[in-house]
Amino acid sequence: MRNLKVSTVLLLLSLLVGCSELKSTFNFTSSEPVEEELPAKNLAIKGMDDYNVGKYFTAIEFFNEILDRYPFSPEATLSELKAADCSFYLGGYQEALILYEAFEDHHPTNEAIPYVMFQKAMCNYKGIDRIDRDTSGAVNAIQLFKQLLKAYPDSPYTGEARARIASATEFLANHEYFVAKYYVRTEKYSEAIVRLKYMLAMYPNTDFEDQARDLLARIEAGDPPKSRLTSWFPNVSWPDWSFFREKDEEDSAAEEFKR
Repeated sequence: MRNLKVSTVLLLLSLLVGCSELKSTFNFTSSEPVEEELPAKNLAIKGMDDYNVGKYFTAIEFFNEILDRYPFSPEATLSELKAADCSFYLGGYQEALILYEAFEDHHPTNEAIPYVMFQKAMCNYKGIDRIDRDTSGAVNAIQLFKQLLKAYPDSPYTGEARARIASATEFLANHEYFVAKYYVRTEKYSEAIVRLKYMLAMYPNTDFEDQARDLLARIEAGDPPKSRLTSWFPNVSWPDWSFFREKDEEDSAAEEFKR
């Protein structure tokens, strides 16, 4: 009986050793970090290769695959940021804004946060439309750029943020002057006065300040323009954005963290 027990124990030990060798031979051992890290790294390399040459549509697929299959890999943080960048450069500004906000929530101390704050503001800035339409893009962009300047006054984006604030402010002043002109055209002079005073108080030192003061003075003097408005008013259009070239935008912002 004793010999039977000894034999049984030896048999079990032999089986355990055999299983261990079998797992080692066929790589059945638990190697989760290797299985997770290498494919994620390869996907990240492919995604960045496409991203760096402007293939954002295919690059975002690689980054999203990393987030879906390897959400805890070292490459997941990069993928979150680059998926937002791809959406931005594909023109999906609202989607990009949501992704940038999610990145900021998930990684509040990440070194890319100044860039993320800048890009959040740019998502709104890109939504600026004609002067006779919604102004929320300009308003939100100014607010977000100011938040960036307050939180990171020495970031690489300080100069451009200030320039964007000035440009968006010109747009808002232009919008208010446009509305005031409409009220004059329809002989709603009290409403025109309110809008002109609001414009001068909220957006001083803009390109439209002198024109607004002249128009306000004429209305208050009881001598509003009566002739054809097209001949009295100068041609007003929204601010010239041409000095912000698309290439400059990528060079000054996205290139900072394009790696």
